[in-house]
Amino acid sequence: MTDKGVEQTDERGYGPGPWWTELGAVGSVALIVFGGLVAAWVFFRLPGTPENLASGYYQAAKAAAIGLVMAGSALLSRSRARTAAAEETDEGESA
Repeated sequence: MTDKGVEQTDERGYGPGPWWTELGAVGSVALIVFGGLVAAWVFFRLPGTPENLASGYYQAAKAAAIGLVMAGSALLSRSRARTAAAEETDEGESA
């Protein structure tokens, strides 16, 4: 078999990332609120609450933790972008 018709690139194709990677700040806050609502649902033992309450709280904590990490990451990247922009304008004015 010849390689004449085959295109080779150095780019690696990665599979899709986790579902929470593109939520952003608003989606992160929504996920935190959702985790709180699930915890309240389990606390009041509303319909659909698992028999083992610890598993319900665990699921709520997972959702809230993912939201907290994503919100922190979004705020940190925003802070870094502002710092970098401020440094660029300071360098441009001093030159």
